[in-house]
Amino acid sequence: MSPESVDVTAGLGGFLAFFLLAVALYFLMRNMNTRLRNLAYREEKEARAGDQGSPGDRPEASGPQGGLKDGPDLG
Repeated sequence: MSPESVDVTAGLGGFLAFFLLAVALYFLMRNMNTRLRNLAYREEKEARAGDQGSPGDRPEASGPQGGLKDGPDLG
């Protein structure tokens, strides 16, 4: 055999590695798009809520609202 007639290819292993990278990239891009879309919706929602009052005026922005039944019953 002469060196010119030997073909060296990636073969099945190379194809599988490339395919798995492409699948991982697809899922990462899909996840990133979902997160960016949710971030845009959240910013839009906060902007609409900001028109109605300051963030400190909203009960959900100030943390949990405690009462007498929040902690353990000490007696």
